[in-house]
Amino acid sequence: MTRTVPLSEARHLPLWRRPVSLLFVMAAAMPMAFATWMALINNFVIEVAQFDGADIGWLHTVREIPGFLAIGVIAIILFMREQVLAIVSLILLGVATAITAWFPTLGGILTITMLSSIGFHYFETVNQSLQLQWIDKLRAPQVLGWLVAAGSAATLVAYVLIVMTWETLGLTYNTVYLIAGSVTVLGALFCFFAYPQFEAPNPQVKRMVLRRRYWLYYALQFMSGARRQIFIVFAGFMMVEKFGFEVHEVTALYLINLVANMVFAPLMGRAVHVFGERATLLFEYAGLAIVFLLYGGLYFFGWGVILAAVLYIVDHLLFALALALKTYFQKIADPGDIAPTAAVAFTINHIAAVFLPAALGYLWLVSPASVFVLAAGMAGVSFVLAMLIPRHPEPGHETIFHAPAPAPAE
Repeated sequence: MTRTVPLSEARHLPLWRRPVSLLFVMAAAMPMAFATWMALINNFVIEVAQFDGADIGWLHTVREIPGFLAIGVIAIILFMREQVLAIVSLILLGVATAITAWFPTLGGILTITMLSSIGFHYFETVNQSLQLQWIDKLRAPQVLGWLVAAGSAATLVAYVLIVMTWETLGLTYNTVYLIAGSVTVLGALFCFFAYPQFEAPNPQVKRMVLRRRYWLYYALQFMSGARRQIFIVFAGFMMVEKFGFEVHEVTALYLINLVANMVFAPLMGRAVHVFGERATLLFEYAGLAIVFLLYGGLYFFGWGVILAAVLYIVDHLLFALALALKTYFQKIADPGDIAPTAAVAFTINHIAAVFLPAALGYLWLVSPASVFVLAAGMAGVSFVLAMLIPRHPEPGHETIFHAPAPAPAE
């Protein structure tokens, strides 16, 4: 990857070598490792390492530390292009995932998780920045929706294989992790050698950017990180601990989520384009509050596994609407702020993630329902914040408290 191509000239390249095509390849490569890790991790740590709720909380706290340190991306892009950093991060994620089962102890799992998490979070930080720089604002909601669908489609293949072959072929955790991580590494190497380096027209500020006018975006990112941790850490853990789901059953649930994402993610992108970020995020947060309250009801009232599975799928779909938060920022941001603000936003998103899983792991031992009730409250706070987003956000009109700039006199 030695040739540099300005973004304005990339349209002359073959379709498969254009910037958006690169985004699609990376969108497919990343979840092959990460989603496979997520699908197996609860069964792996319970069956092999005998984790309890406190241990799983510490695992996810360690996993989120690199997200909190994502601001370090700003220092790295001083000497490394964002596109190269994205690919290097993918390789680290793939290698760490491949060797996950080689260290089946608490210390070993935490160490490998830290390495894979550095790859994941640094990739996601830079990938978000590249998406917002490379995709036109008018097309962003639809293209982002298709990128979500592409990632789901790629992971679908892996999950189908796990569901169909886990028991039939007697697969081991080591075999599945090794294959999944290797596929991600191969995908990253293809991205490195098959694509030129794309030069965006707006040079990115290579220092930390904290602007007062982005405060609502920062607040929504903070609440999103706190709320999402509860889903990631405890919703899947509940399916294994309370309802006794086995590997192929957990993977089947993930498989349903993937198919639903493939169908609905492009429609969600279209919804953001039609209804706007404000209405879309309000719908997401109201739905999440209801889902989390019903999660709590599974413990208070002893509701069954079918409802738990349905809620898990709905929960996952609602989180896909978070692409509206990306397009909200794209509309209000200065073009040169995208890369540094993406790094700052990831750090803000992970402030709660560093301590929340471990703390709530101990609460889980006492009252699992209380964990989900707390998450419902967080969704409610997010709903109130989303009400402050204007119908048509733009620079200078970031919240309903700031009037849009007057039209120039003719």
